[in-house]
Amino acid sequence: MNLLVDTNVLLRLVQRDHLLHPSARSAILQLRQQKHSLYVVSQNCVEFWNVATRPANRNGLGLSITFAEYRLRLVERLFVRLPDRPSVYDTWRRIVNQYDVSGVQVHDARLVAAMKENDLTHILTFNLQDFLRFTPEQIVVVDPQTFL
Repeated sequence: MNLLVDTNVLLRLVQRDHLLHPSARSAILQLRQQKHSLYVVSQNCVEFWNVATRPANRNGLGLSITFAEYRLRLVERLFVRLPDRPSVYDTWRRIVNQYDVSGVQVHDARLVAAMKENDLTHILTFNLQDFLRFTPEQIVVVDPQTFL
């Protein structure tokens, strides 16, 4: 199975003191042991940087640029980053219109578009509800908490 790893899983993986860290870590370890392929796209890295460097009082991790860089390099070593394909934009445009996507949810729709353009069907995410609307696109949502 090939899975896209959602940004929230990446963030919990590097936040050792977070309640969901054990679930993220266990899911990644078990999926790797079972020989599944785990991927990210550039958008995951951008979102990761956004949250990692945003102040903690604004729902971020408040990491320094240096430490955020260190953590992002870890993510890049652990997961294969898929190429940005120009066709993702057209697929994203179709998806946001077809599923009436607006606001912050447009980022999830772009991840789905990237999945479609890279022939991925599974996404590992703590935000199950955010992706369930896309099941008609043959997207399978995988909850990291099921791996504990």
